[in-house]
Amino acid sequence: MAASEPLPSAGPVTAGRDATVARASNDAGRVQLARQPVDSGTMARVAASKWIASLLTVGSISLVCAAVAAADDEKIQFTKAGQAAARATILKRADLGTSQGWAGGTTKPRLSSKPPCANFDPKQSDLTLIGAAESIWKNSGLQFDSESQVLKTPAMVRLDWQRTVLAPQVEPCLRSALSKQLGSNAHLVSFGRLGFPRIATYTRAYRTLVDVKNGSTTVRVLFDVVLVGKGRTEITLTTSAPYAAESVVSPAEVRLARLLASRART
Repeated sequence: MAASEPLPSAGPVTAGRDATVARASNDAGRVQLARQPVDSGTMARVAASKWIASLLTVGSISLVCAAVAAADDEKIQFTKAGQAAARATILKRADLGTSQGWAGGTTKPRLSSKPPCANFDPKQSDLTLIGAAESIWKNSGLQFDSESQVLKTPAMVRLDWQRTVLAPQVEPCLRSALSKQLGSNAHLVSFGRLGFPRIATYTRAYRTLVDVKNGSTTVRVLFDVVLVGKGRTEITLTTSAPYAAESVVSPAEVRLARLLASRART
């Protein structure tokens, strides 16, 4: 099966108030981000990348919405080799460069979630998950959440991608679920495919833009989810940041996604 080709990204959207100014280094694909003041109260009013990632990652699937696939769970049979392969393809502190202010580390990966769309129940019970790992790193208003899940065979990754990424029900389901999850202080501006380099056998990216009200001020926040499949490994990289920093955050997430894909074992 041929992987999906990247689509052109949506046109420019006027950014909200300046929040975080980020910069990315070109040193060996590592990201370097300057620590600048950000209104943490504003960011807290959105569910940040953990919220969007919970909609777009799942059990045996770190390639699309946990909620979408949870109704038909995969088999979980962790192995030493599978866990090692998963841990190799999540972000480490060293991947983020030498800038100060980063906090985070590994966390327990989510392996189940409540499905948001009653009419979409992709099959998972014939898939076997042998490894899973996740890490979250934060710096002021920026957050990277990387999750890796390793299936027993590359054929299982291909089936998973067909059912839970390429299926026509996926994007309408996610758009509907996103709209329902937002609180009264947030407004969904857009959700859709994001142009992204084909960095592995399977590659797809989505961008969500949300306007968040904080008193009399509105801040536009981006949530990007990059889905990658290579060999037996499925990787999800989720980025959240003020949209004002998009021009430097986007190149950084491309470099990080390439780095993680390069570590996937076939």
